[in-house]
Amino acid sequence: MNNNFHHQHTAHCESGVMSTLLKSHGVDFNEAMVFGLASALTFVYIPLVKINGMPLISYRMPPRSIIKKVSKRLKVRLKIQKFRSPEIGQQALDKALAENKLVGLQTSVFWLPYFPPEMRFHFNAHNLIVYGKEQNDYLISDPVFESVQRCATEDLQRARFVKGVLAPKGLMYYFENQPNLAQIDLPALIHKAIRKNAKHMLAPLFFVGIKGIRTVAKQIEKLANHPSEKYKRLYLGHIVRMQEEIGTGGAGFRYLYAYFLEQAADICQQPKYKQASEQMTEIGDMWRQFAGLCVKQCKKPSAEGYKMVADYLRDISSKEKHLWKNLL
Repeated sequence: MNNNFHHQHTAHCESGVMSTLLKSHGVDFNEAMVFGLASALTFVYIPLVKINGMPLISYRMPPRSIIKKVSKRLKVRLKIQKFRSPEIGQQALDKALAENKLVGLQTSVFWLPYFPPEMRFHFNAHNLIVYGKEQNDYLISDPVFESVQRCATEDLQRARFVKGVLAPKGLMYYFENQPNLAQIDLPALIHKAIRKNAKHMLAPLFFVGIKGIRTVAKQIEKLANHPSEKYKRLYLGHIVRMQEEIGTGGAGFRYLYAYFLEQAADICQQPKYKQASEQMTEIGDMWRQFAGLCVKQCKKPSAEGYKMVADYLRDISSKEKHLWKNLL
């Protein structure tokens, strides 16, 4: 069993797992710092990819991008493996644990029995850490929970080798070397990460960043002329679900990035970042308010309500555009 770590209850699974792995190797980065260094904040609207029949809307970069980018930026060798069969995957996990490694896994929330039934849904990109094994139980540090968990071998195997969208294929990962912060220019890394995130959010593509937010506003406005009341409710409900329930959502990720900017202001001695942090917190509040407006429109629909919700989303996009231009 690896005793060289402390369980953390964090807002988001991938940044939480990465923070815990780094802390176990002597690098004291909280999840906000991990999230920011990975330039992980985004807005993406992809109508061609469907989630429950509705367009994909995401507020963070794709699964595994945080793990890969932070490892690369900190010059840490990350061993990432996928497996052809559950048996080979289990052998590899047991071998890594025998070598006293902390092992990150990608799993399906639906098949993890320690999740309460009401929290289980078919999401196949949930990250957790396995830190040991006792008899038939794996010892798990899952960032979603306040304390460590146990999971029977059969259940963990099912969660690791589930089929479907984002199928994990037994994905596991661990550090192969010790990070050396003394050799890393952290202020320079932070500047670079912020600029990269700003460029992404200001990209000239209709489905990404500020333009992506405006595209969704346009789609909401068009709902007023859609013949099906059921479709309108489903569409708005889907936006709220993608924002508030899948991962950490629109507001949650904005708050996380605001905390990163606050830390960046101290580390880089840059007051502009502190100011941006306060603005990002306000934007997070606006995303929360936007979700509330969508729910209200679902419950008590009105013809003018769609335009009001769309205009509010355009206000958010304007504030984000101003913020990212300043950061750039």
